[in-house]
Amino acid sequence: MRAEYINPFLESARHVIEQVIQVRPETGKLGMRDVIFLENYIWINIGVSGQMEGDIIFGLHEAVALRVVSAMMGGFVLTEFDDLGRSAISELGNMISGNASTLLYNRGIRVDITPPRIIHSVSEFRFPLKKAITIPLIMDGVGELDIQVLVP
Repeated sequence: MRAEYINPFLESARHVIEQVIQVRPETGKLGMRDVIFLENYIWINIGVSGQMEGDIIFGLHEAVALRVVSAMMGGFVLTEFDDLGRSAISELGNMISGNASTLLYNRGIRVDITPPRIIHSVSEFRFPLKKAITIPLIMDGVGELDIQVLVP
């Protein structure tokens, strides 16, 4: 995995989070691990094709996702992850991935992205088990957003 593929998603996530929820995230430790889907998490899956092939998965604990969505909605508090929450968190994935694809394009890497697919249950998980480059973003007072880059 080349850093030129990962960095645009990290850079984009930091920028979008700062803009939409008014929190400057800190970057955690870069690592490699098996892709593991956990219950009580919201997973945003974005497919990538073109000069970079694979999937980008953003993961948030459900409580963190609710805090993020509430912040995106100007402080309107959501207490359960319903259709409104799914729509908002999907849009967060769209904003991050769209911005990242623009950054990649500006660096000479042509990619297309799929619309976000929200995975809210381990039973919806349909990926072959594989390794991912992971980068957690720590949002002070909100929680963590885990970015997993799955590129063959």
